[in-house]
Amino acid sequence: MSVFLDASIRTLLVFVFLLVTVLLLIWVERKFVSDLQNRVGPDRAGPWGILQSLADGVKAFFKESIRPTRAEFLLYAAAPIMALLPALLIFMVIPIGAPITVNGTEYELVGTDLNVGLLYVLALSSMAVYAVTLAGWASGSKYPLLGSVRASAQMISYEAAMGLALVPVVMFAGSTSIVAIVESQQGTFGGFIPAWNIVLLPSFVIFLIAGFAETNRAPFDLVEAESEIVGGYHTEYSGLTFALFFLAEYINVFNISALVAVLFLGGWAGPVFGPTWLEALLPIFWFLVKTWSIVLLFVWVRATLPRMRYDQLMSFGWKRLIPVSLAWIILVALALGVREFGAPWS
Repeated sequence: MSVFLDASIRTLLVFVFLLVTVLLLIWVERKFVSDLQNRVGPDRAGPWGILQSLADGVKAFFKESIRPTRAEFLLYAAAPIMALLPALLIFMVIPIGAPITVNGTEYELVGTDLNVGLLYVLALSSMAVYAVTLAGWASGSKYPLLGSVRASAQMISYEAAMGLALVPVVMFAGSTSIVAIVESQQGTFGGFIPAWNIVLLPSFVIFLIAGFAETNRAPFDLVEAESEIVGGYHTEYSGLTFALFFLAEYINVFNISALVAVLFLGGWAGPVFGPTWLEALLPIFWFLVKTWSIVLLFVWVRATLPRMRYDQLMSFGWKRLIPVSLAWIILVALALGVREFGAPWS
């Protein structure tokens, strides 16, 4: 019973943390983009408009949800839930800080530490494709169907590159547990350079680019090309059902940013000093600083780069990212082999 209670509390905390984070993320994005474009942004609901996201969420919750007459009811209703669940579950395996000890009991700051954490993340991200496809097909309209076909093809192509980009990380850490990967990055090279996986620079760049495409963010937001397909696979959704898609998208942005932080930037690694309570909180602080830095990069790119053409998007994924990922895996394998066994000519 205690195990079940512990799991329930962890799940609830993750859920609440993500909901609050999304409210803050939407506000930050709107204010940051408005600053970049020399606009004011939201400034009515609360100080500096900070309650605007909450107001929009309440409005979406109570707004009437209109269902097309030709929609397949069960699949139409299931699609937003299928989009949101993987987004929530992915964060369950992302550690937000170093283990802390309270009254002699050690607690890990992660929903659950799976020894196949990376495979779990890739599997759940693949499930999102089903939600997109179902949403477009079940709407009974050609525009959402076209948007879902675009989105599924885009997500599948960039998932391949994303998975290949993680292979060198697993090779370096010797584990698919995300907690173990973070722990392998603790310490320094030569006493002063952080031992982060950012040294795997091609993997970092490929994973980040694939993350932009996976979350349908600019310049890869082809699934919501308003001038071509109205609004993408969720064109026929409104009210709460649309809000679930919107929520899933922003949770995924935070998930990708958190994954970049823990897989390549050392996770909670950073200077720790001061009294015991401060030493326990600083790792969480460093994790949040790294994650939000990547989130702001997402926003900056959205406000800066133009949308790609669809043929450019697919060509870049299949003809550029995947071949580069395969070549990089071979180079990393050779480098690790030389380090482990020595050069064949020596």
